[in-house]
Amino acid sequence: MRHGRRADIGGVTDLCARRTRGTAAAGPVLDSLTVRFTVLGPVRAWRGETELALGPPKQRALLALLLTQAGHPVAMHEIVDVLWGQGPPDSAVNVVHRHVGALRRLLEPGLPGRGASRCLVRGSGGYRLDVAPGALDLLRFRSMREEAERLARADEPAKATELLVGALGLWRGPTASGIPSQARSHPVFTAVDREHLLALKGAAEYALAAGPGVTERVLITLRRAAAHHPLDEVLQARLMLVLAATGHQAEALEVHRAVRTRLADDLGIDPGPELRSAQEQVLRQSVAPASGAAGEAEPQGRAGAAEAVGTAHPAAGPRVRPAQLPPDLAVFSGRRAELARSRALLPAAGGQPGAVVISAIGGMAGVGKTTLAVHWAHEVADRFPDGQLYVNLRGFHPAGAVMPPGEALLSFLEALGVPAQQVPSGLGAQTALYRSLLADRRVLVVLDNARDSEQVRPLLPASPGCLAVVTSRNQLNGLVASDGARSMTLDLLSEAEARELLANRLGPDRVALEPRAVEEIVTRCGRLPLALAIVSARAAVHPGFSLASIAAELRESHGSLDAFAGEDPLTDARCVFSWSYRTLSPGAARLFRLLSQHPGPDCSVRAAAGLVALPTRAVRPLLAELVRAHLLLETVPGRFCAHELLRAYMAELVDEDGRPEEPEAAALRLYDHLLHSAHAADRVLAPYRERVALDPPSPGSEPVSFDDQTAARRWLDTERPVLLAAVEQGARRGRAPYCWRLASVLERYLDRHGRWQEQLTAQSTAALTAQQLGDVRGQAYAHRALGLTACRLGQADQSREHLLRALELFGETGDTAGQGRTHRHLAFLANTRGRHVDALDHYRLASALYRTTGELSGEAGILNEVGWTYILLGSYGEALDACRRALDAHQRIGDRNGEAAAWDSLGYAHHHLGEHRRALECFGHALDVYREIRDSYLEADTLVHIGDTLQASGEPARAVRAWRDAAEILEDIGHPDAAHVRGTVRNSELNAEPSRLRI
Repeated sequence: MRHGRRADIGGVTDLCARRTRGTAAAGPVLDSLTVRFTVLGPVRAWRGETELALGPPKQRALLALLLTQAGHPVAMHEIVDVLWGQGPPDSAVNVVHRHVGALRRLLEPGLPGRGASRCLVRGSGGYRLDVAPGALDLLRFRSMREEAERLARADEPAKATELLVGALGLWRGPTASGIPSQARSHPVFTAVDREHLLALKGAAEYALAAGPGVTERVLITLRRAAAHHPLDEVLQARLMLVLAATGHQAEALEVHRAVRTRLADDLGIDPGPELRSAQEQVLRQSVAPASGAAGEAEPQGRAGAAEAVGTAHPAAGPRVRPAQLPPDLAVFSGRRAELARSRALLPAAGGQPGAVVISAIGGMAGVGKTTLAVHWAHEVADRFPDGQLYVNLRGFHPAGAVMPPGEALLSFLEALGVPAQQVPSGLGAQTALYRSLLADRRVLVVLDNARDSEQVRPLLPASPGCLAVVTSRNQLNGLVASDGARSMTLDLLSEAEARELLANRLGPDRVALEPRAVEEIVTRCGRLPLALAIVSARAAVHPGFSLASIAAELRESHGSLDAFAGEDPLTDARCVFSWSYRTLSPGAARLFRLLSQHPGPDCSVRAAAGLVALPTRAVRPLLAELVRAHLLLETVPGRFCAHELLRAYMAELVDEDGRPEEPEAAALRLYDHLLHSAHAADRVLAPYRERVALDPPSPGSEPVSFDDQTAARRWLDTERPVLLAAVEQGARRGRAPYCWRLASVLERYLDRHGRWQEQLTAQSTAALTAQQLGDVRGQAYAHRALGLTACRLGQADQSREHLLRALELFGETGDTAGQGRTHRHLAFLANTRGRHVDALDHYRLASALYRTTGELSGEAGILNEVGWTYILLGSYGEALDACRRALDAHQRIGDRNGEAAAWDSLGYAHHHLGEHRRALECFGHALDVYREIRDSYLEADTLVHIGDTLQASGEPARAVRAWRDAAEILEDIGHPDAAHVRGTVRNSELNAEPSRLRI
């Protein structure tokens, strides 16, 4: 076990902050000689050359907020809004007061207990932080930017550019990076980010008038910013001009091409005036205008097309120009990217398609397939002067009345002017006549709501100049494979598009008045156009209803479709979904119903097989059928999910089925699948660790087995959201035994990956459900995990309370091994509090408990942790002795993870003795084993120690490489230590002085 210590890497002073020493004006107490700050990047602070530990995440966020508003009061409601967003706890104000007190003690350590702070001042209903201009990078940046603007106005562009380049050099990343993402996304921080962009654009503008030497300096920063803001047309235009000014005309034109393509693909718009002007300037500097560019050949227009038509087919009557398109939706909104892709299927305006173009638009019920198809058809109708044909093929009609292709052909022939008595018999002859009539015409054909490819194929034109648009809830793979159709599957609306839909239907003023209610409506509707249309219709019919009251109705009906019911079947979500459901085979329909028992967010093939108690080979075709029907979405190969409203429909179907024993049995099989698979993965990852025993899995549950650690870890990485959701769902649905056992099996994985908040939630749920069940063993496991998690989060008192409770509960059950590991956690807690002698006492008790059960791996692990504790005490000789004994014990029993941990601890002891070569040898052994058993987190931990030793031995370049490798691993697994290690890399690259290890 390695939780007995974590690497703590020495910090070094920020170079930009060091340069400001002695420059602060008199005034506020926090001048550059006492405390200095950075907020243009990570939030950091130094007193002299010592970096200050800024405390927990919310405290850091509070400091960041006060720094961005330095010298100005920040109201309490603004602080609460930044720290908690829409759902602050009742204790929010008290928490802010505690964080303010902690910051005062940190910034002014000599301040009396109730003394008035000279820098963090209370007033105007909030707090103000007074900082000298030279002590905060943001204030220095703003001062330099103001001076640069003054120089530019004085016609000194070179000096202005140089000053702005220096100001931009103060930035080390996004404003206040490293604070919680919810706080970081607040406009107060993004507004400061915009200042960086404005300064960069100004630097580019000044540089163009300052000469090539200065312009080159701006180009590096400009390229980097343009890559992060690909749709900022002003920024991209400035980049083009600076590139051209420095002799990179070809690259400048490539920038324009790339931006134009992205604007068309992502937003469906053309470049604006800034980009067009930049392109013209670049072209004037590089090549002369192409001759004849202004006189393009006139394409064949409607008249030319009409003249080329010739005579009508002998079977036809007078030539008829059909116009059958349904009305376009007056309030159509969004779908810009999809429309851009659709437009790309056709040649430039006026051009004629070289062959029949077929566009197949698919998607789930209610996603807006018909609306998009009809809107696009109206948009391009003028490109097809010989008319537009439309038919609803009723592929998913509630009465099952699917339109035969022959019926659709008859309607088309009639629209084209063929008398009924001249229509031949037989589908083949009718299709031939239809295609003959279209052979010399340019006609748009919309085939809406198709059931399958076979229904559609006879209705497709066969000649150039026509366009067929097909919509279906099924994936029309046959059309794609055999007929060259271009497939497009509609996804849900984006949040912005969903808000735009509501604004178009309800009016922008009404939507703007209640932004939070609009956000909740969008979320409750799952961004599904049908659901949004139903809700907006209710709001439009009742203009006196507030949108908050509409949102409340949706909240109250969450988990059902009652809020989305209507008189018209076309606008009733339940009815619309049923049309797709009724087309399913019995096996697929059963799987669809039972998927309601899955906790989400997505489902594997093996889990689906467990739900229906079928082999995986038998369930794959059923899943494929549901995907073709757009009732499921295959997000990645082998993973399936459904829209939230479809999940509600699944649950309703289960209730209507009237056989509660079937979903209950399916749920138990699913939980057995998840629990036994997770247990098997944990057993492969830590074969010598004691863990909870399980009863055999229920028949048909299809648990997964693993051949190696890579497969086990990959499965846990993929299924983690599902497993955590299962813990919470298990608590809600009365499956407490599964709930706490799942949480127990996940404990080591979540701890090792630094997912402590997820651990806290899961184990708290497990403790509560085990208590309600009266399960003492379950409570013991949950409290022990909560104790370690609280310690990880710096909550020492809560940690001790949980661990002592776990010790008591394990004693009640007579679980000696459980008591032993709890003492090891108590020792870890004691070490974090500097009580190393107490830690040794806990280890002695744990070792005695393990000896009674013969837990050899546990005893060996304790020897290693005792060695680590001796390192903390500075008793390096005793540390080496204990760690060598641990190494020998782990090697005897074959515990590779324990062996690697012992090698790492030996290296750490040698490092502190100044024996750097021997330390690196030990670390090398540890690294080899961790890579062999593929323990990524501890591989990174050892790389950090290697970097520390290399730095201490005078090899900073190799140290940085080791730290960088460690940071990449930690970032890959999402561990919070990644930011700390990245900070060490940055500091080492900025400073020549070696960083110092801190214990």
